[in-house]
Amino acid sequence: MFLLFAAIFLLGVAAGLRTFTAPAVLWLMRHGGLWAIVLAILAIGEYAGDLYPKAPARTSPPGLTARIASGAFVGWSLAVTSGVSGVAGALIALAGVALGTYGGLAVRVRAIAAFGALPAALLEDFVAIGIAVFAVSRALP
Repeated sequence: MFLLFAAIFLLGVAAGLRTFTAPAVLWLMRHGGLWAIVLAILAIGEYAGDLYPKAPARTSPPGLTARIASGAFVGWSLAVTSGVSGVAGALIALAGVALGTYGGLAVRVRAIAAFGALPAALLEDFVAIGIAVFAVSRALP
């Protein structure tokens, strides 16, 4: 049970870093099909959009709302498919979303100062993907 909750938390962190990465990875690794492809395309679009200098802040109401919805969705989904309460999964994932959103912002600001905007954005993309893949691979029954 601990490993499942840890995986759900980490998926929340990934959703806090990149809104569509967590659901895309979850669906690609566990379900496949058209929705997995759609989510993957949305994730790639988010990576590209994040490179745009005038991209909205992740903590702005639309960005934060999307991250909260994404995290709650993946937490609920992974919990329910594992036989655990969806509400518990959503709440655990939301704690991860908070860490990913605000902690990720703090790290991103420092990375931009150290490496520049493009390398910082790409590093964050790879970290989000890596966390999500790790989490889903650990949560598989």
